[in-house]
Amino acid sequence: MQRDSWKPWAAAVLSAGLLELPFPLAGPLPPWRSVFAWFGLVPLLAVILSPASAGKPHPLRRAFVTAYLCGVLWYMGNCYWIYNTMLHYGSLARWVCVLLLIGFSMVLGAYFGLFGWGVMAVRQGTGSTRLALAAAPFFWAAVELAGARITCVPWDQLGYSQVDNAVVNQLAPWTGVYGISFVLVAVNALIAGGLLLERRQGRRAWGGAGVVLALAGWAGILVQPPKPATTATAVLVQPNLNVGSSNNWIGATWDRHMAQFERLAGEDCKSYIAGIPQTGAPTREMVCPPQPVHPDLVAWPESPAPFFQSDPRLQPALASIATSRDAAMVVGAVGTDYSEKKNEWRYYNSALILNSMGEFVGRYDKIHLVPFGEYIPFRHLLWFARKLTGRVGSFTRGKKHKVFVLNGHRYGVFICYEAVFANEVRKFARNGAQVFVNISDDGWYGNTSAPWQHLNMARMRAIENRRWLLRDTNNGVTAAIDPDGRVEQSIPRHCVDALPARFGFNSKLTFYTVHGDVFAWLCAILAIGAVLWCLPAGWRERRRRAGKPPLTR
Repeated sequence: MQRDSWKPWAAAVLSAGLLELPFPLAGPLPPWRSVFAWFGLVPLLAVILSPASAGKPHPLRRAFVTAYLCGVLWYMGNCYWIYNTMLHYGSLARWVCVLLLIGFSMVLGAYFGLFGWGVMAVRQGTGSTRLALAAAPFFWAAVELAGARITCVPWDQLGYSQVDNAVVNQLAPWTGVYGISFVLVAVNALIAGGLLLERRQGRRAWGGAGVVLALAGWAGILVQPPKPATTATAVLVQPNLNVGSSNNWIGATWDRHMAQFERLAGEDCKSYIAGIPQTGAPTREMVCPPQPVHPDLVAWPESPAPFFQSDPRLQPALASIATSRDAAMVVGAVGTDYSEKKNEWRYYNSALILNSMGEFVGRYDKIHLVPFGEYIPFRHLLWFARKLTGRVGSFTRGKKHKVFVLNGHRYGVFICYEAVFANEVRKFARNGAQVFVNISDDGWYGNTSAPWQHLNMARMRAIENRRWLLRDTNNGVTAAIDPDGRVEQSIPRHCVDALPARFGFNSKLTFYTVHGDVFAWLCAILAIGAVLWCLPAGWRERRRRAGKPPLTR
């Protein structure tokens, strides 16, 4: 065994650890920790493209395996909450939960492997470390796009680490989160060049530029754009219901819960947290209208409440609350349709929409369902996962990005996991939504990092589309997010409460809202083109070094 054979594995572990730090770990993310995203990839890039690695046999394979190990470790650390969810709500044995987390990480870790393989392919095909480093941000954006479109798990893409950076986030309305990831990897590549390039002058230029850009970019967390004006009020109800229980409300239980719902919907003067909920005693402010006013909207989150659209009690009860508060309503419920063709009922994870007169306006059906939570892929093979699907067992996916007109304004409503799909959320704004409402139930995650990760991804949707986002959750984080992604108001997690939140409307469309992932697709096309051009050149070079004759037709 060679003396330096441990270095690739050490670099993979080090990069995985550094890249964990700019994301929430067990609570809200301190903005200063975003600095690690500016250099977390340096060890991985440095070891993959080092002269020693490039000169060893099978460099492409080695680059893939090294980066793949980094990816597997990163996903296991970032998404450790999968274990807790499966254990507590799937009723699975601990060893099964561990295997599921490892399997999940091994599948998605392949994107890291493809990134390392692509960078090394450019190095082998061109013989230039500079060109390989220059190609790195294109490959990273390409594999993030692949994660969103192929496996549909775009969880904590690198750019989300800068959600508190008002300067870097100016890219998001143009490129989406992919442009931020691109810049971060480009700076990582510059710093890695300071370690890799042969000439001292070149190393100083690349490394110095990388360090300066990293510090300047990270300093964007100190910039605070002016607060936008607010013109409307919403009451966001947080019922804090038990996740995983049947919550079979009958008789007096139903009446008691609906009375509580109506009481919370009437909140209009109370304290709130000015920013993201923190541990300890957060700074609180009061919101009290100068005179009694009716909110523009009352929202009830996606939750385990037994709200079925077909229940004859539901719509009259909601209509009563809407008329008493003179407010439109968005209510998480189970939508139902009967299919005469299949002679069966179909169930949807839905949001019911009522106007201020208590009239039913329409229903939004969730489009992106959660695997193993709302439907079971390969259900005949994975029978054990049925325990995670709750009472309904299997939902049907919706098809339309509907926008609803309430009180003369247009609202776009999306549900829970859909907040992580940038290209889907933008379609609500493109269809005319002036404000977003995101209802969610993050109780499945427990006291892990996932609710905070989910919150930050929702905040990026507000930035990309420059829209206010009202986030109403079952047990937190319930918050009002402004068009710059700042949490302006919130309430504590794990308590029965309501947030009277101020917000505004915006009709202007950003470039990203209109054109979507065009930047990411351009990066993917260039990355694929680079591989197709470099691989034949790399093969010819390896044959020449091996003393073999060139390939001829």
